[in-house]
Amino acid sequence: MVPDSAPFTPAQRAWLNGFLAGMFSQAQAGPPATAAATRDVAVLYASQTGTSERLAKKIAKELKAQGHTARIASLEGYAPAALAVEQCALILASTYGEGDPPDVAQPFFAQLCDDAAPRLETLQYAVLALGDSHYEHFCKFGVDLDSRLASLGARPLQPVVTCDVDVDEPFEQWKSGLLARLAESGATTAHLNGNSNGAVAAAHAEPTSRYHRDNPFAATLIEKRPLTHDISSKQTLHMAFSLAGSDLTYEAGDALGVLAANDPALVAEVLDHAKLSGTETVTLAKAGPMELREALTHHLQITRLSRKLVEAYAKAGDCGVLLGLLKPEQQTHLDTYIYDRGLIDLLIEYPGVVSGAQAMVDMLAKLAPRLYSISSSPKAHAGEVHATVAVVRYRSHNRERGGVCSTLFADRLPEGATMPVYIQPNKKFRLPADGAAPVVMIGPGTGIAPFRAFLHERCATGATGKNWLFFGERSAATDFLYREELEQMTAGGILTRLDTAFSRDQEHKIYVQDRMVEQGAELYAWLEQGATVYVCGDASRMAKDVDAALHTVIERHGGRDAEAAREYVAALHEAKRYLRDVY
Repeated sequence: MVPDSAPFTPAQRAWLNGFLAGMFSQAQAGPPATAAATRDVAVLYASQTGTSERLAKKIAKELKAQGHTARIASLEGYAPAALAVEQCALILASTYGEGDPPDVAQPFFAQLCDDAAPRLETLQYAVLALGDSHYEHFCKFGVDLDSRLASLGARPLQPVVTCDVDVDEPFEQWKSGLLARLAESGATTAHLNGNSNGAVAAAHAEPTSRYHRDNPFAATLIEKRPLTHDISSKQTLHMAFSLAGSDLTYEAGDALGVLAANDPALVAEVLDHAKLSGTETVTLAKAGPMELREALTHHLQITRLSRKLVEAYAKAGDCGVLLGLLKPEQQTHLDTYIYDRGLIDLLIEYPGVVSGAQAMVDMLAKLAPRLYSISSSPKAHAGEVHATVAVVRYRSHNRERGGVCSTLFADRLPEGATMPVYIQPNKKFRLPADGAAPVVMIGPGTGIAPFRAFLHERCATGATGKNWLFFGERSAATDFLYREELEQMTAGGILTRLDTAFSRDQEHKIYVQDRMVEQGAELYAWLEQGATVYVCGDASRMAKDVDAALHTVIERHGGRDAEAAREYVAALHEAKRYLRDVY
């Protein structure tokens, strides 16, 4: 058994003890009879929004179909020591914020990078890194993880593969290569299935709706109303869709997946500059043949550039300037170039490159679904699902531009129209099972969405626990989202405390983290009473500032130094009392 002095959290120690116990009992029973050329594979994932978990389940299912033993687990609570006794591990790792691991994987990665981390010479592995190329540190966690595993002696089955927001094609390539490599391996490894607490369990089918990402439900828009004043510099909408006629269900904390469509006016402009009619027949992977206009409108990403697209376009047209930007030493300049440009800019700046409809289509990535934190409660809003949407509009390079889905909602989707939607579960962002437990919710801007859902859910279930919301925006007069609802909840006692921070309503800017520090004594008292802290919103700035404020509150009012405050916050994470839905 693992000694109490070992550098693991209680959950990790429990997992490893169960794992070793299983190994011991299995060793006494003797090796199992297995077919040749099968492997025992740990499929591990680090997920922020559920994408890597979805893909992990998919590859685990295919591994089992080929006769392998696939055990699937989150890196939450997983110890590097467990990797040291594995023979083969496939790791799907998402990056968020400024190149960070998902919250649940941070303890694992910190231990893996520690000088005391175990050597991994017996491990074969492969990493699929998921990210968003519009962020500076694209796929950094997955790449760093691959590098660290190699430095500890683990042997890669194949090089790390990086995925942009369109994950399906690179995932399929990564998976195909791995399955081929594993099939070639004739050595059957020892089956290490011991697991007392379910941290690593055999992949199993879960009951799901017939509507999902690949078969969305056409939901009718039953309400669209502005949440911001018309003189505001921002536009935020409340969108309500009917789920009538579907078997879709969700819980407060889940996300709504939306399959958006590009602006027809932009599609027409792309066709004009490419000198194509739009009636040409093209073939898309999985989707099959269709007219070019249909492909550009509903299936392909045209509003954003990626390195892959710039490289394909540059080579097709032998564009010297673009080829120069692709040199490794020009990465910063390339990032600047692609940041606020789309396909139309390439067509205008470097005309005459596109040789035909299929050639252009082959350059483009798949249009990825958009995810919105659900702002309704299934108990309070039966048969409906709500979203809180900030409309993205900006001007760059002499063009008006906007978010694909948010401008569709704002400009081209009237009430009564339908949108293809599905539910993306977020099991790591749930209300406490104990309705008497207090909760603290920190959600500036549209980060308020899941907390509106939480409050309605707590009210509908008769939860008696205290509720405290920190909300921030630019101005109370123009940007106080759900103001009437929140004030009514406060008056009715559902919302115990409401602290607001409107950054532009006074000479010096005030943010939610400032309110947290101001109310530090009371906030610390809630923590000591067992409150769960939830954060939703921007990962790169807000979430980091809120985290720093939380540490400050614990230091000042808990009488702790910086190291003790870090341990306190780590304990909150471990107890699932500090949960974040950040992006």
